[in-house]
Amino acid sequence: MIKSVGQNISAAIEATRLREGAKTRASAATGSATSSASAASASPAARMAAQGAPVDMDRIAAIKAAIASGNYPVNANAIAERMVALDLSAA
Repeated sequence: MIKSVGQNISAAIEATRLREGAKTRASAATGSATSSASAASASPAARMAAQGAPVDMDRIAAIKAAIASGNYPVNANAIAERMVALDLSAA
């Protein structure tokens, strides 16, 4: 009994894999033509999101150097106050 159930499940899984594979191949064939068209007509917001957040690598390098040399000022009171304010506003 258990063996026949296992065989039925295996057959169903394989059939599903075959159907999904056919769908994937079909969408890949049509998707390549539409992806270039959709990229060209993407909204400015979509293009900006694809580019990622603006990052000032020079500023990051300067902060890393200051931390490494021990010259980065840390105001523990300001940090603690901000943490408490964030925690209280979330409640």
